[in-house]
Parts: sequence; C-alpha cells; structure tokens
Amino acid sequence: MELLVNGHTTYCYTGGKAFDAALPTAVFIHGVLNDHSVWALQSRYLANHGWNVLAIDLPGHCRSAGEAPSTVEEASGFVVALLDAAGVKRAALIGHSWGSLIALEAAAQLKDRVSHLVLVGTAFPMKVSEALLESSLHESMKAITMINVFSRSTLAAPPSALGPGTWVYGSAMALNRRVLASNRTVNLFHRGFKACDSYANGEAAIAQITCPVLFILGAQDQMTTPKAAQALIAKARSSGKTVQVAMLDVGHHQMTEAPEATLAALRDFLGR
Repeated sequence: MELLVNGHTTYCYTGGKAFDAALPTAVFIHGVLNDHSVWALQSRYLANHGWNVLAIDLPGHCRSAGEAPSTVEEASGFVVALLDAAGVKRAALIGHSWGSLIALEAAAQLKDRVSHLVLVGTAFPMKVSEALLESSLHESMKAITMINVFSRSTLAAPPSALGPGTWVYGSAMALNRRVLASNRTVNLFHRGFKACDSYANGEAAIAQITCPVLFILGAQDQMTTPKAAQALIAKARSSGKTVQVAMLDVGHHQMTEAPEATLAALRDFLGR
C-alpha cells in the first residue's frame, strides 16, 4: 500500500490485507538500516487477526520517497502525518531500536490518539560510540559487520522466522547493505545513528504519553542493553503509566531471533 505523506510516496506493508480504517491499526517502525520486512511474522499475524497493519519504510528508505529524517523529532512528525494521511484516528505504535524512540516521541505528541506503545530493543539515552559513528560514515561495510556481531545471539532462526535454518546474521547483513544502497544521496547509516545519539527527550516524552507501554528487551542485547532501558521504565512507572516488560533471552533483533516470543508479548499486550 502506498500513501502520500508530506507530499511524498510512503510504502506501508499491510500484511496482505486490504486497509480498513474502521479496524484497530498498528503502525510498525523499523530501526537503522532496516525496513518494513523485519516485522514479517508479527505484521502478518496482526493483519490476519482483526488489525490494520502499516509496517512502514521510513522516508528516504527503500520504497519510500522523501528526505530521510535526521532527528527522532523529524521522524515522529512523519508518523503523525502518516496517521492523518491514512485517516486513522487512533493507533498502536510499535518501534524497534531507533524506531522505538520515534514511536515514543510520536506517542508524546499524539497523546490519546495512541492506544498502545511498544518499545522493542530500546534504550535512553541511546548513545552510539564515536568509533561506530565514524565507521558508519567512512567504513560502512566494516560498521555493518560490527553491528551484526553486537546484535545477534544466534546465527540460525527458529522455524517460524522466514524459514527453517534461515541464516539470520547473513540475511541481516544483506538487508543492511540493501537499505544503505537504496539512498544514493544520504548515508542512512550515519544519519540514523546520529539521530539516536542526539535524542534527548526520552524521559520527558514518556511522562507525556497517555497509553500503556510494553518494553520488549533482549537479555543478550549488546546494542541497547537492558540496563540502558531501566531509567525509561522507571520514569514510565513513576508517571503512573501501565507498564509491562518482556525480557527475551536473545540479542537486539527480537523480531527474528525470538519471533514467536515477540509476537506472544505483542499479541497479549494489544489484546488488553
């Protein structure tokens, strides 16, 4: 499905189902050097169980046109415009890594227009090492290898993710290379990492949201360690929010390393 958002074509994967604005809607937001495909199992399941799904390619990424966002705030403004363009009055926002910060900031802006907030592989502050920032700018292939080593706790996916024996490390490397090559004007790798590193509004944003929030974290995550999410969790609880935490025994790519467990946490949370 394609929508015109801020004057540019935006690609939204709908799980193979026709979009119906009368149904509850879930918006899936990917992280740095990813696209809509990282949500394959979770988006398809929801689309076949009574939900609209909008699993997006962010602007300037893969099948979406427009300028790639350089800050979390710019990207969250795009999410607000996306809901308006789709005619969606209320939606659940689900984001991974950089996408989790985008979902958080958008939920703070949208207030009661967000029914549920799901933060997967999140941290705040989401600082990126200077070495990785430099490598993402000047030695992209080296940096892609680095993030996949840090991100993964397994090499082969369980049967429900993509297919039995899928080489998740290799497939992730290929996806990263493809996303990077999809924009010949902007280095999406460095721009996305810089946006994560610069975002400073996390605790203020989570105090402003009005919906329940689910944190899905990876116990073996070396990119956004569970420890780095604790201040955000504490702020959400102290602000009176309904908070759930699902700790999975995987790394940074919960959606493909533990697809069934990620889906189960998501399904149960959205069903409340």
